[in-house]
Amino acid sequence: MVKPRYRIAVLPGDGIGPEVIAEAVKVLREVETRLDGVSFELEEFSVGAGEYLLSGDPMSPATFEHCKEADAILLGAMGLPGVRWPGGTEMAPQLDLRERLELYAGVRPIRLYHAGHSPLKKYGAGEIDLVIFRESTEGMFWSRLAKYPPDATEVCDTMRISRKGSERLFRAAFQEAARRRGLVTLVDKANVLPSMAFFRGIFDEIAEEFPGVRTEKIYVDAASLYLVQRPQTFDVMVTENIFGDILSDLAAVLVGGMGMAPSADIGDRYAVFQPSHGSAPDIAGKGIANPVATILSVALMLDWLGLAEGAKLIQRAVEAICSDPANWTADLGGTVTTAQCGERVARACSGRM
Repeated sequence: MVKPRYRIAVLPGDGIGPEVIAEAVKVLREVETRLDGVSFELEEFSVGAGEYLLSGDPMSPATFEHCKEADAILLGAMGLPGVRWPGGTEMAPQLDLRERLELYAGVRPIRLYHAGHSPLKKYGAGEIDLVIFRESTEGMFWSRLAKYPPDATEVCDTMRISRKGSERLFRAAFQEAARRRGLVTLVDKANVLPSMAFFRGIFDEIAEEFPGVRTEKIYVDAASLYLVQRPQTFDVMVTENIFGDILSDLAAVLVGGMGMAPSADIGDRYAVFQPSHGSAPDIAGKGIANPVATILSVALMLDWLGLAEGAKLIQRAVEAICSDPANWTADLGGTVTTAQCGERVARACSGRM
């Protein structure tokens, strides 16, 4: 049931995060005026590498509790290359949120809005339209917090594939495919890894629950090839955590890069919405970051909240803006600034183009 007021925890984060979040909020506020009786209460929290430098904790317990109390979480980007834990890894509160809130379905929509955005110039708008479902709580990332002694002569990471994690991921992917074009592609490495053979076996079991959805299975190396060779043939792809991490970036470049790639990390109760890109400190403060991925992540958030009308407003506005090269940001070969792009999408939402 749609309710009149939604509490959104906003985590701008590091680097270009605050810049793209500002434009996403601008668009959300415009959409708010178009949704009768619906309002958004936005509360901003400091999380990330910058917060670690200030307080010694990239995400305080109090902030985490506020996130749990919100209806949804909107995140910019987190992490800075020079700010690392003693073991050498970067701060990653976004991964902590995924794991602690059990946000098992990493949803990565990949859609081409203009042929000029893609290095594969033969594809027109709409021909590349797929979604990657990435398991986000285990896989190869499962051992990321493990410690090793300074004098270690070897370090091993462990890939964890559980029945529970796999079943809920596969059901989410099949449900999405049933709403789309009815095809789920499993991406694994079952010919080599026993964990992946186990993963594939569970996939086959869940597929029986969805007789109206077609399936195919592809090894991850072949999937990388086919994404470049024939991306238009994919509908919903489902895979393990680290495979999904890599394939999401590969797929994003086919439609213009990370600035065009939204994402959602969804669980049974909580959800985080953020662009797929990182904090990009090399361009932070220059006003040239592409906010479209963050804006489209807001559309995913509205859809998850049951506000499909608002999601469609944003999607149609992005389609209209991206159809004209005069509206493109630097990463797409244009000259429009971050703020100008956000303003134009907001105006398109209101019909003031």
